[in-house]
Amino acid sequence: MLGDRPGGCEGSSSRSATVDPQQQLQPPPQPTQPSAVPLSRYESQKRRDWNTFGQYLKNQTPPVPLSHCNYNHVLEFLRYLDQFGKTRVHSHGCVFFGQPDPPAPCPCPLKQAWGSLDALIGRLRAAYEESGGSPEVNPFGNGAIRMYLREVKDCQAKARGIPYKKKKKKKRNQIIKGNDNNDTNAALTQMA
Repeated sequence: MLGDRPGGCEGSSSRSATVDPQQQLQPPPQPTQPSAVPLSRYESQKRRDWNTFGQYLKNQTPPVPLSHCNYNHVLEFLRYLDQFGKTRVHSHGCVFFGQPDPPAPCPCPLKQAWGSLDALIGRLRAAYEESGGSPEVNPFGNGAIRMYLREVKDCQAKARGIPYKKKKKKKRNQIIKGNDNNDTNAALTQMA
């Protein structure tokens, strides 16, 4: 989806002849599939995101090889993406701050939604490791990225008046008790 936005980073797919291939991480390997079977939506999006991030680094002055990328480059990339966002995030001075459904338009900026950024980082983290990057030095898994995403999540929740709540996990005992229910087991036995 990142490459589909106007002004996106995907443009030139040709590689420079002066780039040292040992300094670059490789694109994610393609699964060995017959040519008739297309990639899954997730795999296609992951490849598109990885190419977009690589193009973003190449467009920096000076260009940054993927092997020299760190969490600061990732944070800059996430901030850069805000200009393509579609989620209205009210500023503290806005009369609609904290209202989930404002009655009128306002001049507050459009930004990337927290969930979109979180999913993007997950895909880029996987693509980095599939490209030969070490999980220990994965810039997409850095604590600073998690902290940034948490701040974006909290800020957007307050600004839009929509609290994000964690899904409650079922306790293991409830699941185990459900499996030991004699009525359920008896019904399944009768059906067989």
